[in-house]
Amino acid sequence: MDAVGDLLLVDGAVAAVGGELGAPEGARVIDVGGKVVTPGLIDVHVHLREPGQEHKETIASGARAAAAGGFTAVVAMPNTDPVIDSPALVAFVAAQGLRAEAARVYPTGAISLGLAGERLAPIGEMIEAGAVAVTDDGHPIMDSGLMRLALEYARGFGVPVADHPEDLGLSAEGQMNEGVVSSRLGVRGKPNASEDVHIVRDLLVAEFTGGHIHLQHVSSRFGVEAIRQAKARGVHVTAEASPHHLLLTDEAVDGYRTEAKMNPPLRSDADRAAVMEGLRDGTLDVIATDHAPHHYDEKERAFDDAPNGIVGLETAVGLMLTHVVGKGVLDLPTLVERMSVQPARAFRLPGGTLTVGSPADVTVLDLDAPWTVDPASFVSLSTNTPFAGWELTGRAVTTIVGGRVVWQS
Repeated sequence: MDAVGDLLLVDGAVAAVGGELGAPEGARVIDVGGKVVTPGLIDVHVHLREPGQEHKETIASGARAAAAGGFTAVVAMPNTDPVIDSPALVAFVAAQGLRAEAARVYPTGAISLGLAGERLAPIGEMIEAGAVAVTDDGHPIMDSGLMRLALEYARGFGVPVADHPEDLGLSAEGQMNEGVVSSRLGVRGKPNASEDVHIVRDLLVAEFTGGHIHLQHVSSRFGVEAIRQAKARGVHVTAEASPHHLLLTDEAVDGYRTEAKMNPPLRSDADRAAVMEGLRDGTLDVIATDHAPHHYDEKERAFDDAPNGIVGLETAVGLMLTHVVGKGVLDLPTLVERMSVQPARAFRLPGGTLTVGSPADVTVLDLDAPWTVDPASFVSLSTNTPFAGWELTGRAVTTIVGGRVVWQS
């Protein structure tokens, strides 16, 4: 619904919505006149770095950064140190998320033991411990037989298999997109084909097994079209668009800017436009940040030695409101669908709705708030972003999880 009204939250759930409800005696009243109330936003692709790299981010700091960005729930990737490839470690992430008392934290488990791509991790046991998906994110599953087993096994538990599409034989030692900019800089590139080949493989194996494949951070125009055609054939596929692939190209790397180094890399403007169109027409179901914090010293290395990734939890809403909704690519209800409704559906999570009885997870947006991206003000422990200094309009001002205000600007 798109209307002016009231929302009543009682005992952690939505009790009533619409019209002038009036406040029960003793209720806390939050006046959000002139602002937009939406189902809590959900990010299905974040790196919280704990255990093992707490100098970059912790589960608690990441959950707080998510709340500050308007997200009521995040899905944490398993490529930590040690890898989340056992039920005990899945339970650890879930417990740390509860202790944070901020955004909900949903763990994932690794597809393969140690992310080695050789033997399946105990998928069933990890799901019983709380994993909402399995993925070797950052480490593509190169063995098609292993991907088949993962899709067949996960299908029995009703969870998606999320894959980082990259053919390592084609991407080799590439550090950025292969193209004019990489040639000018003298940096080894990753061709589009390294992503495209892997996407086609994943789609075919998903079609063969009937499993649910979730393709992460799609960045190539061919990949978008392959997913579009697979959906038309009835393949069970969902896919992500990340804010950086929607708004930036490999020109952002010019000058060897490590803050614009990521995997998959920023690609050409034609690829960027195709990803935007895929988001617009629903080929790409969700917006996911791929929040990847790194310590300042690590990103200050020489370009080839610097790690991939940027932080995204605290900038995503402003970027999308300014450069996607503000430029007429999506209307606001569709943006909410891509950032709340569809993420909940894709990963079968609570939330993504404000119907009566649903979790009291709510995001309040101020569409008119002007602000400038200042990494020094981030709640995240890391500040690696190519968007520093961007002037944006619109941001989350209140985040409510389970009926409790966890962030208010």
